[in-house]
Amino acid sequence: MASPQPAPADEKSTTEVVSDLFELLKNYAQQETIDPIRSLGRFVGYGSAAALVLGIAGTLLTVGVLRLVQVETRDLLDGNWSWVPYMAALVVCGLLTVVSLKLIRRKPASERS
Repeated sequence: MASPQPAPADEKSTTEVVSDLFELLKNYAQQETIDPIRSLGRFVGYGSAAALVLGIAGTLLTVGVLRLVQVETRDLLDGNWSWVPYMAALVVCGLLTVVSLKLIRRKPASERS
């Protein structure tokens, strides 16, 4: 008995193969570069807004501490001691910076355990 011949496979021409390869590369490049960049837009937008709000809050808090110390120690810190309220505001600003940096460098709860 004769063995059956395999059916001829649908062969593509060289131009079709090159065209398919080009489409595959184009789709892969879009999937790996353009799509992730688009998804980062929301992340960058929220991060920028948060940085702006925290910057304004830190500035207002520092000025508030400065004015509080100036008003409450009006008679005590006159003349040569007028720099003390500014130093208090600088210390508060430094503490805010240290706390912010510690929170940035802290590992998320899922990585700590």
